[in-house]
Amino acid sequence: MRGRIARFRRRLLPGRNPLARAGDRVEALLLLLVIAGAFLVVPFAAAFGSDTYAAQTARAAQERTTRHPATAVSLAAASSQSYSTDGAGAPADQTTVPAAWFDARGARHTGDVLADAGSPAGTRVAVWLDQRGELTSEPLSPSTSAADGVFAAILLWAAVTGGLVGLYGTGWFVVSRLHAAAWGRAWSEARHDSRF
Repeated sequence: MRGRIARFRRRLLPGRNPLARAGDRVEALLLLLVIAGAFLVVPFAAAFGSDTYAAQTARAAQERTTRHPATAVSLAAASSQSYSTDGAGAPADQTTVPAAWFDARGARHTGDVLADAGSPAGTRVAVWLDQRGELTSEPLSPSTSAADGVFAAILLWAAVTGGLVGLYGTGWFVVSRLHAAAWGRAWSEARHDSRF
């Protein structure tokens, strides 16, 4: 373990080592850039995640004022063939079924809703309605807003760090090719000199 740390330290800080080539110093500079960039981007990623969380929280508040829960009643038996939906809790086997519901003004609406597979006609299904009484999605929850903020921060950090790692990889490849070419020339010259 100590040997690896020592090798990494020498690669990162070649210093005045007389064996260090210009390419080694370029590689060290790129590696320092990756490490420093990964740390420096953290506050920007955190700010971006915070802004995303604030925006999602405002959106959730707006959705809670324009959406309300209601109950729909299925008009037919649900098919026994189902597909799995990933909700906030455990996945449940559900399928679409025609249903009817009433909006806040008492007007009747119909449409397809998700119901448990194999449920009979007349099953009551919880739905969310918009201001016109049409089906809509459930408002964003606080946990979803928080998760979106964290994900946005991680995504930004990963994108910037990944870009820096890609830059380091490109630089390392170029430096390696230059080193290999230099070794090839030196080897050729040494063979040529040994003939005399």
